[in-house]
Formats: sequence, C-alpha cells, structure tokens
Amino acid sequence: MSYLRLAAAQLNTVVGDLSGNVERILDALGAAEAAGADICVVPELAIPGYPPEDLLLKPTFVADNVTALEKVAAATGQCAIVVGYVGATPDGQGLSNAAALCAGGRVVGIYRKRFLPNYGVFDEQRWFVSSNETPTLYGVAGAWVGISVCEDVWFPDGPVAQQGRAGADVVVNLNASPYNAGRRRERLAMLHERVAEAGCAIAYVNQVGGQDELVFDGDSLIVASDGTLLATGAQFATDLVVVDIPVAGGPGRPAATKLPRVVATEPRPARAAGSAPLRPAIRPELSPEAEVYAALVLGTRDYLGKNGFKEAVIGLSGGIDSSLVATIAVDALGPFHVHGISMPSRYSSEGSRHDAEALAALLGIDLRVVPIEGAHVAFTEMLAGVLGREPAGLTDENLQSRLRGVLLMGVSNAKGWIVLTTGNKSEMATGYSTLYGDSAGGFAVIKDVPKTLVYDLCRYRNTQAVLEGLPGPIPDSVLDKPPSAELRPDQRDDQSLPPYEKLDPVLQGYVEGDQTAADLVARGFDPAVVEQVVRLVDGAEYKRRQMPPGVRITTKAFGKDRRMPITNHYRPPLPEEPRGG
Repeated sequence: MSYLRLAAAQLNTVVGDLSGNVERILDALGAAEAAGADICVVPELAIPGYPPEDLLLKPTFVADNVTALEKVAAATGQCAIVVGYVGATPDGQGLSNAAALCAGGRVVGIYRKRFLPNYGVFDEQRWFVSSNETPTLYGVAGAWVGISVCEDVWFPDGPVAQQGRAGADVVVNLNASPYNAGRRRERLAMLHERVAEAGCAIAYVNQVGGQDELVFDGDSLIVASDGTLLATGAQFATDLVVVDIPVAGGPGRPAATKLPRVVATEPRPARAAGSAPLRPAIRPELSPEAEVYAALVLGTRDYLGKNGFKEAVIGLSGGIDSSLVATIAVDALGPFHVHGISMPSRYSSEGSRHDAEALAALLGIDLRVVPIEGAHVAFTEMLAGVLGREPAGLTDENLQSRLRGVLLMGVSNAKGWIVLTTGNKSEMATGYSTLYGDSAGGFAVIKDVPKTLVYDLCRYRNTQAVLEGLPGPIPDSVLDKPPSAELRPDQRDDQSLPPYEKLDPVLQGYVEGDQTAADLVARGFDPAVVEQVVRLVDGAEYKRRQMPPGVRITTKAFGKDRRMPITNHYRPPLPEEPRGG
C-alpha cells in the first residue's frame, strides 16, 4: 500500500488582505514542506478571503488577486498546493470561484466551482458563473488527485463522484463553510455518502475565523475510501493537519470513466521501508455549549481585531445578558482590554448593582459607576415642556435605556473603545429592546443566542472555570434571579413576554423554521402565545434592520439569513378554535 501525504491547512484569512493572505498561505506551504507533505490544501477563496462580496465588482481587486496567486505558484517546489482564488471564466466574460493547483513554480491546472450556493447567507450567483467544464485528474507524487470546491461535494452524482469513478485516489474539497450548531455531524454524514458513491478518499478542508457575522469553525475532515475517518482539524482554531492517505497505486487503478489527466509532480522516493503511515489523533467533537461558546469568542475576537478595535466597553447591569457578553469579551480580548460601566437608575436594585461589581471583580475588569439619575431628571423636565406632562410608562423606560446608550457611545468616541451590545435573539426577535438605547453599539455578541441558551452558556462557562480550579465568573445570584430590565418598579420580563421556555421554541419555529402561526398551533403550541409572538416578531422588523452585526450560531440569524420586508401585510390566519356541538 502506498500513501499520499496531505497537509490540510485551516487558515484564518482576512477579506481583502491579499498580501497578508499570501503570507498565511506560504507559511502553511512551508510547514507542509517541512512535514514531508506531497500536497497542501488551503480553503476556498483563501487569496481574496471569503466572502469577498462586492469587492468582486472592482476589476482591480480581481486582477490583484490573480497576481497574488502567481506569487503563491512561484513559491512552490516539490510539495504541490491547491489554493482558492477568483479566476476568469474560460471565455473571459465572467468570474469563477476557482481553485488552482500549483507545483514546481507554476500553475499546473485550474478547477472552477460548479454548484454556486444561493440560499441562507450565500449569494454566489450574484458574482460568479457556474462551471460546466470537465474536471481534470492530477498526478501528485504517484497518486491521482481530483479537486472540488465547497458546494460541489454536497451533490450526489456531482463532480466528486465523477472524479472518483474516473480513478481519483483522493478528491480535495476546498471550503468556506460557516458554523452553525451541529455542523460536524451534517458534514461527516454527507462525506460518508460521497465517499461510498465516489469510491475514493475525500479531504474536506475548511476555513476558520470570523468575518463580520459569520464564523468559520475549521474542523476539517479527511475520510478514507473505506469510510474511515483518518483525521480532523481543530474546531475554531488555525491548524495544519498532516495525514497519510492510502492510495490504490495511482496510474494502475482501473477507471469506470475517463477524464483528462495531467502529471503535476513526480512520485517521491519511497518512504522508509516498514514505516507506519502518519495518522494524527481524531479530535473529539466539542459539546453543543462548548461549540457555541467557542464560536462567540472567536467571532468577537476576529470582528474586533480585524477591524482595528483593541478594547471594548460594556454596560453592566448585573443581569444575565451583560454578564455573558462581558465574559465572552474577556475570553476573546483579555481582562485588561474590557471595560464595564454600571449606570444605575432609581429603579436599579441593590442586588443588581452588587452583581455587576462581583462580576467585574471575578473577571478582573475595571468597572466605573455612573448613576443616570441626574440626567434622568433633566430629560424628564425637558420632555415635560414638550409633552405637557412628565413622561411615563414606555416613554420613561426607553428614556433610561437611551441615556445609557448616550453615555456608552460618548465613552466610545472619547476612548476609541467599541461598544458591545447585550441584547439576545429572543429580545431582538420580539422587539424587546430600545432603539438608540440598549441596541446602540458596534457589535452584538449574543444577537443570535436565544435567552434560554444564554443561561446554558453561563452555566457551561462557570463549570469550565471550576474544572480549571477557578471560581465561576458569573455569580449564582445572576443566574437565579428573574430576568428584568429594571426600568420600572418590580419589573419582570414575563410581564411583557411569554416565559422564555415557552417563547424560544415558538421563535425557533417561526424564525428559523419559517413556519406559519397555523403550523405552530398544529404542533401543539398555545394559540395565544403563538399569536402574541408572531405579532411581536413581524412588528419589530424595522428595529432589527438598525441593529449592529453579531455572531451567527444558528441556521437562520437576523441579517444575511433572513431578509423580510419591513413593509409587510402578509398575516395568514390562525386555525379557528373547534366549537362544541
């Protein structure tokens, strides 16, 4: 049995940073060469970064990306590399999401993506042209290698199966596949199906890192032709996975169909006789809470770092949401780069003030206390002159939130710190947030995290701290008290919303599952709860359009995923209640 030594390079590229991305690619190639790899594979569109979006409408950017590819090709020696870039279509009239095989100082061949995703967060048909070219198999170190890009591996009887039937020993698949909970199981199940169909190994190499609201989790997967999982990449971290893939003898393997073949590199001298194939340990999959938490930390770190923010400021109320956001920020940036501001009002409880102080002490961050009572009184008097009476009810509640937003944004302007907002998905879905108040800021860390999951993540983080011999950063009192905005006496969230354990499943069905109110009632949800939730979600669309970006961790986040019209009168009726006879 012979082996192809493959290096799967999980890179954290930066969109538009062509020179930086080339440096990252060449660093990976150098490490692969040092490990004796025959071929190195980097993620989809690694040169321009993914997704480049409307940068692709700039001809200079596309031309510069091709120049960057030539630099990568010129640096290659015996170890070949497959690298994602933006190429021209064969007729030169459009753009392709392409992968180039480079070896011996030149570009040996090009593969152009066939299936262009146009759903969820993907909009590739806006920029790229789908390829209908016949793929080529490339001889690399005595093995036949096929190339595919991301979506191409998901389709039965697609390019991967075509290359496998034509005699490929392995098909490399370049990916920029965003994270959502449970993705490894979906990917691995698909790869087992495709391996069985193609009859060859598949190396699924994925990007890692945050890009705006998207988080790429890495977690590359290399599966042998018999379905054995040979290697996995780290989750949510850069990695170079070097693995020996069994091959069936390269040119001697019988092929059911024929494809063009090009020899890219000559066979290497035989490895030491009797040496065992290189097999890295299979990393266990993270728990659901650990996955989401790691995604939030990575997404926050990269959004701030890639956009030039070194420090963050958070309004600490002593509540569960701001406690989680502060903890994530500390894990992403370190305690000396995170700042808390407590802004108590006349309605803030002593317990919440103490909880904010305890959290800051446990996290090791500085906390400044700025009471808003003076500003609250002044604005009340000013508004009374306009309204003819002192503001009350929702007007007064939102006034307090907006005063806090003004303070945080003032500190942001003066210090250059980015404001991290603390609203969760349940609140954003139902409009239970204040425009220009608690929604004011630069990045919404838990924007896609339902309230019930907020509690789970806090407990997870505390448990991890205890396992490390440290105190949990989030005080038990924060977890135990009823959730409240504390904007009026004795306020609780469940006075305005259904309890979160009832609310979140309805939101999941309506927002992520695109089910109608009637569908939800048919599933057994309380019709009154469904009617209230649907009304709140539909009425808050204009608010969500004005929210900052945040980390995507579900299958459908507010933003790229869900593009509902603000002006929208579609209201399918609930089923009629059955009448007694």
